[in-house]
Amino acid sequence: MEVLELYELSYSDLLLVSSNNVSLEELERVELSSKAIMEALGPMGPGLLSITGVPNAAALLRNLLPLARKLALMDPNHRKLILKDHKLGSDVPLKNPDRKVSSFAMQIKYSNDFEDTHVNSEHELVSGFDNLGNGFRELGICMMELGLRLARICDRAIGGQELEQSLLESGTAKARLIHYHSVLEKTILVQEARPKKAVSSKRIRIGDEVKRSGGDDSSNLWQQWHYDYGIFTVLTAPLFVLASNAQASEEREEECAYPNGHTYLQIFDPSKKNVFMVKASPESFIIQVGESADIISRGKLRATLHSVARPPKFEHLSRETFVLFLQPAWNKTFYTEDYPMNQISGTSKEIKCDDESESRRITEGIQKIVPPLAMRLKNGMTFADFSRETTKQYYGGTGLQSNK
Repeated sequence: MEVLELYELSYSDLLLVSSNNVSLEELERVELSSKAIMEALGPMGPGLLSITGVPNAAALLRNLLPLARKLALMDPNHRKLILKDHKLGSDVPLKNPDRKVSSFAMQIKYSNDFEDTHVNSEHELVSGFDNLGNGFRELGICMMELGLRLARICDRAIGGQELEQSLLESGTAKARLIHYHSVLEKTILVQEARPKKAVSSKRIRIGDEVKRSGGDDSSNLWQQWHYDYGIFTVLTAPLFVLASNAQASEEREEECAYPNGHTYLQIFDPSKKNVFMVKASPESFIIQVGESADIISRGKLRATLHSVARPPKFEHLSRETFVLFLQPAWNKTFYTEDYPMNQISGTSKEIKCDDESESRRITEGIQKIVPPLAMRLKNGMTFADFSRETTKQYYGGTGLQSNK
């Protein structure tokens, strides 16, 4: 599989390009950076980029990301109390032992003025889960600033202020702390829930998991192929954890480097008709374009079709990340009169491959599980209606991924 090295935008350049006051000496730098951003996020680019050098990012990530695995594997009753104390919920069925991921969620509010938003450089180390909720909010607000500033830059390149205003009118964003379970963790959770199963079930379940997560047309996936339907999705570069014993609550665990040097976020690039493994710097932030930005920009930004792959031959390896979904207000109305419908992301014309049979099988498999935008979007639809229709066509009773 080919590797995609993301365009890296430094935090200092993000501040400069999104600023309202630029000197003549800085103008050329601003124009070059703005052009590079639009090339990365535009219709011929991959639809995502990374931001590096964010102040205090290392401390924020170090304090929060390791808690994902601890929450995912702890006693359910204890976990329920912790989530309640910190006003967190979950958008996956945590009682399902067969789950691939555990996700913990919070709605985060933000103000219209992020110019003076600064992360506390004296952020204290997390002791247990005492600072879980504050960690969510602090990292979430930091990531909101990144998304809002990027929206402002895109608006200037496109013309108007619709992207930034759509985010500000929404006033909230959904944050998720996600633990991607290792193969052995998942197998043990299933066995603990069904103690009467035969010992040999462990081997069977690992094989079944590989088949269910990827089938014949894709690799073993933690998360299936999909588009995010908001404006931007801001992700932390992942943390990988290698555990010595998935059954022990106090087992030895250690952070490890990216397996094979990759994040295992992968994208399908329709302009190149190929799947790419995303490479990003540790402690960076990745920003992906969602379908709402694609629609609002009338095709000048391109939504990113993506999935998360599980590294082969790493049965003890788990993956941790924190994600922020920046969405328009629920009553935001979408209009398609000026939208290039023949270039809609996810159409059969895009999801095709003329190369070798293996690539063709992969891309045809993706097409079967990703509902085309043309089937989900109608002129005059609100974002609430669009999100419901999208969820229905992906995961509803007759959805393309209802049994994935």
